[in-house]
Amino acid sequence: MVRSTQKEIRQRAPLWLLVLLALNFGLMTWNAKDSDTGQPVVKAWAQSVFSPVQRATTGVGGAGVGFFRGLADMRTAQAENEHLRRRLAEAENELREARQARDENERLKKLLDFTKDLAYQSVPARVVARDPSVWFNSLIINRGTTSGVDLDMPVVTPEGIVGRVVGVGPVSAQVMLITDERAAAGAVVGQLGQSNAVGSVRGYGKNGLLDMRYVSGLEAVVVGDYVVTTGQDRIYPQGLSVGKVVEVVPGSATTPHTIRVKPGARLDSLQEVAVLSYRAPQRAAPERTLPNVDKGKSK
Repeated sequence: MVRSTQKEIRQRAPLWLLVLLALNFGLMTWNAKDSDTGQPVVKAWAQSVFSPVQRATTGVGGAGVGFFRGLADMRTAQAENEHLRRRLAEAENELREARQARDENERLKKLLDFTKDLAYQSVPARVVARDPSVWFNSLIINRGTTSGVDLDMPVVTPEGIVGRVVGVGPVSAQVMLITDERAAAGAVVGQLGQSNAVGSVRGYGKNGLLDMRYVSGLEAVVVGDYVVTTGQDRIYPQGLSVGKVVEVVPGSATTPHTIRVKPGARLDSLQEVAVLSYRAPQRAAPERTLPNVDKGKSK
């Protein structure tokens, strides 16, 4: 065992004294408190030293949390926007369907009011198809023989005549439009019974117009005159609207007028029509008069 000499102890004594003084100072400082706040002085010094580091750390952490929170908010906003877009599209579809139902109800009411005033039965029908091969001069309706539809029955709307049935099945029928060049109808310009501008209309083949023929060049016809059926074709009953005169090339005493008529029915956008259960009355056969033979007695 090595024993310390007095010389070594004297050399180390100042060092031990400094250590003891430092410990004493530390204890005094640890227990010392600020006279104003009552907070320990050591704690205040430590806060002062580490406060910049703490602020920097807090700022970085807050920025990171804010970044990820912003990403989450963006995803939430995108989901909400997508949901709102879907709801808006659904609302627009519902509004469109409601308007279509309203328009359909108005058309059906107008059609029923029109047929109610006619002197014959009618069958309401919906247009289900068109034949594009003949430029919309033919269409298919959803009523057939089971509903009482038959060949050559007239098809009309409140605005005017549409055409006649040229083909029929149990649940559907084909209608030839009045604008077809093979179609025709007896017609008169002006009011039936008060006008002598009588002729016939048939498909013109251009611009969806009708060609009215055989109207005497001596009869007064002007653009804007209305044309109605006469019933002479034995297909359409008399008094139904055909359309309105849109073009007139005046004739003469020997030449008939050249007249173009725009159909009253909107043939390019038909949705509902009425098939009239109309048959022209049979024409009475002329009575045969037997010669009066005098069977006088022979003298």
